[in-house]
Amino acid sequence: MAESGFPLPPDSLCPLCADGIRDPVTIPCGDTYCLDCIKIYWDQFDHMGVYSCPQCRATFTPRPVLRRNLPDVQHQPRQQLPQLTPFPYMHRESYCDFCVGRRNKAVKSCLMCLAYYCETHVKPHYESSTFKRHKLVDEMGHLDRKICPQHEKGLELFCRTDQMCICVLCTVREHRSHNIASAEDERIEKQKVLVVTQTEVQHIISERMKELQELKHNVDVLKNAAQRAQTESDKTFHEMLQAVERWKAEISQMILANMQAAMSQADGYVERLEQEIMELQRRDAELRQILETEDNIHFLQNFPTLCVAPEAMVPKVLINPQFSFGEISKTATEMKENLDDICKKELSKISKTVSETPVYILLPRNGEKRLKVPSRKDFQEPKSRPDFLRYACKLSFDPNTVYKELVLSDGNQRVTRKKSVQFYPDHPERFDGFSQVLCREPMSGFRFYWEAEWSGEFSIGVAYKGINRKGKNSSLLGYNDKSWSLLCSDSGYSAWHNTADKDLPNAPRTTRIGVYLDHAGDTLAFYAVSDSMQLIHKFKAHFSEPLYAGFGVGSSVTLCQLKQNTLPYS
Repeated sequence: MAESGFPLPPDSLCPLCADGIRDPVTIPCGDTYCLDCIKIYWDQFDHMGVYSCPQCRATFTPRPVLRRNLPDVQHQPRQQLPQLTPFPYMHRESYCDFCVGRRNKAVKSCLMCLAYYCETHVKPHYESSTFKRHKLVDEMGHLDRKICPQHEKGLELFCRTDQMCICVLCTVREHRSHNIASAEDERIEKQKVLVVTQTEVQHIISERMKELQELKHNVDVLKNAAQRAQTESDKTFHEMLQAVERWKAEISQMILANMQAAMSQADGYVERLEQEIMELQRRDAELRQILETEDNIHFLQNFPTLCVAPEAMVPKVLINPQFSFGEISKTATEMKENLDDICKKELSKISKTVSETPVYILLPRNGEKRLKVPSRKDFQEPKSRPDFLRYACKLSFDPNTVYKELVLSDGNQRVTRKKSVQFYPDHPERFDGFSQVLCREPMSGFRFYWEAEWSGEFSIGVAYKGINRKGKNSSLLGYNDKSWSLLCSDSGYSAWHNTADKDLPNAPRTTRIGVYLDHAGDTLAFYAVSDSMQLIHKFKAHFSEPLYAGFGVGSSVTLCQLKQNTLPYS
């Protein structure tokens, strides 16, 4: 019976729903959950017959009876995840620009002076009215990013048209007549977006925590199932060995019985033959004696009884050529071969079933519901557009990878090539040799589908994160072993991978291309979007790492907003 006597703090949360515990029940290991939560959770494993705690992973057989706790019955506080540190690239150590000799570590930077200050040299900014209008910020080690590369002035404004920080002089020429806002005002607007994003991230964390507990439980169930299968198979093979021993004993007994019966018959035949031989030897002696006698009367009187040859007392004994103990050996050999054949056949069948049946099924997320039960369609190749839309994923261009002549807009859903060079901070992931951009979302393990509309010469494909970003040729999509691409232009299409290209003269022309990636199935396919989804080209390759959608931009590319088909599971 599942019950406990631990006090439940007022702020206790159910580890499964991440909400306050409703109708608390404590299972045998001492952990407490909502009655409905743990009931629904255990219902999934009725077919396994093994139930476990989602937190400590203790297993129970049979299923514990759930009963509501008494008012003072509660759950111990759950362990919290360790605090994570910020990404290391967010902070870079810098040193005071005004120290003489050994420079102290900077604690502030001034956006007006464009300099770093230690605790000693920053004091005038606080004490003197001369620096009253100066802007001090916490030192982050990236002061160079706060200076306009064209005018060497501090970046104080934000161009909403081009989505970039600018200085006052930029408004006179490069960004004239653009929608301009102060950095503070734009920060307020964008901070609202980040707050929403943070809420979503926290919700996702809660969901992932639930999934983590479920996965741990499933791993334990899998382990227990494997151990149970091992025990049962050991028992079965032990019984088979006992059966073989019985068969061996029966055959040995059969051979022994036949041998003893044959020997017994042979002994009888030998004894009778020996008696007959003795009788014949006695007759031979009598004949020899009568032939040697000189008494004619005696000879004639015994002649009638001795002149007749004795009849055979024992039939002639021959070994039946059709009988052989070798037949028994042959039968035993055939039994072994038949058993081997059956075992090999069944082992091959079960081995194929096990190898072709995935242990884990990775399902796409629709952003709203958690997916638990796979549909049969998830094991079939999509054909129609609605089939592909089951795997629609939301992508966004990664600003850290965008080429210097490209401008992102529409919430990083559209990229346009400009004639002028844009100011972007240096980043190791930024392409500097070609007009290219990657998306930020990694794709691995399952199926993904996305669409893009394009104008001008255009390439679309996927790449590993390790694709070269600097220089020519090796960083071009499809010109290396880390990327695959479809090159599109008004003159025709061609498929590229590792510098090898394939012309596609008969490919259907379109300005909207759909890309289907089955990462686990080693398939990357490009389609002209329509109800029938006309195939342009398909790559078959073993993808060993997560992939990122990539684009080469001639004029503009827009990521299409796709509505994922409602999945028949939640």
